[in-house]
Amino acid sequence: MKRPAILTELVLALTLLLAQGACAELTKLADNVYSYVGSKDASPANSFAANAGIVIGKDGVLVIDTLISAKEGQRFLADIRKVTDKPIRYVVNTHTHLDHALGNCVFAKLGATVISHEADRNYLAANGAGLLQRAASYGLKPEDMAGTEIAVPTLAFSDEMLLDLGGEEVRLIRTAPSHTAGSLVVYLPARKILFAGDILFTDFHPFLADGDFGGWIRTIDALLAMDVEKVVPGHGPLSGKKDLKEMKEYIRLFDKKATELAAKTSDADAISAELLKTLPKRTMAEWMVTYNVKSRYLAKK
Repeated sequence: MKRPAILTELVLALTLLLAQGACAELTKLADNVYSYVGSKDASPANSFAANAGIVIGKDGVLVIDTLISAKEGQRFLADIRKVTDKPIRYVVNTHTHLDHALGNCVFAKLGATVISHEADRNYLAANGAGLLQRAASYGLKPEDMAGTEIAVPTLAFSDEMLLDLGGEEVRLIRTAPSHTAGSLVVYLPARKILFAGDILFTDFHPFLADGDFGGWIRTIDALLAMDVEKVVPGHGPLSGKKDLKEMKEYIRLFDKKATELAAKTSDADAISAELLKTLPKRTMAEWMVTYNVKSRYLAKK
């Protein structure tokens, strides 16, 4: 008579266990550096599997990207507090697309200074309200975005900025327009760690619609010349220079093939199918190929 109840309890326990196992946790990259890397949940509510990280110095914490919403920002903050109780001094947006910057409000309310390149600061100031209004078009529900406010960076730079967290030097570098006009990297010279933001997507089809391909390739070349051992991509698992090289070739191949195909047809699905035969195999975000084709190669037709 009790077997159904026991089975129900067992199923519930297994479901909870699997749910806990599916939750992303901060991965330790060095004694004082942590990051989300390689989430397999690329749903909108999970920030499209965007990575984000922290650097802990003697004087406080620097946060690198803030995910897609106040709710996601709060999740990130809770995970940070499992690692350190030091004050959060700075937030750096590697760029200000919604999946990396709409959690800013959580940290700004704690008194953190939000930093970006000036071009992406201007982008968020001009487009932030619209991003919130169009949240549903990105697959986000009202409950996903509850409490989210636009927190525009209050500190911006043009080429490079040095931050000292107290014994930990952090360099913010923008080489050229790339994934966005102001995309930047966060470099820890002493650790040989680089947070690349969406300049790098690993095992994940990249968002190319806003990219400056010439500048993007120059930026990757500059990153390849740096003394780096660990690279945190904007989306995907912990990476290295091999992945940067593959990203460079992906951009070149996509642009060459998509340009050729779009000259012959306006059928986005057909173009995407051909591209997927040619592009390097990636396990995540295959839908992005069609989006890139429509927005970059067919939008003016």
